[in-house]
Amino acid sequence: MDSETFGVEKGYGILAVEWMNAEAKKDGLKFEARLYNYEITTKNFGTFEMYSLIADPKAARELTMKASKRFKIKVIEGGYKTRKLLVKVAKNEYGMVKKVDRIIGQVEFESSRFSRGGWKVTKEERR
Repeated sequence: MDSETFGVEKGYGILAVEWMNAEAKKDGLKFEARLYNYEITTKNFGTFEMYSLIADPKAARELTMKASKRFKIKVIEGGYKTRKLLVKVAKNEYGMVKKVDRIIGQVEFESSRFSRGGWKVTKEERR
């Protein structure tokens, strides 16, 4: 799994990413996360520092939730895609916004297939 649609609440980026990488190394998991100096602002959930990762999907989601519990912060658990095959100019991914053990909403991201532009939030929904 290679994704750029994971995020942590603004102000906790460096702390959370360093902690997740250390935990993965300690547990022997295939996981590497890096901040890429990109922020997403949502109307309902606040601002998130986005990070890219190369990881096993299960390990990525597990470590993201552990970071949320450890620092009591909101996180975006991204990397979800639709099962429909749609040919569009833009690529879409979905993310769940979680805090500790609860899903508090979901977001839809969109990015151009042809340029290296960042992800933009196109839809948000509270639960």
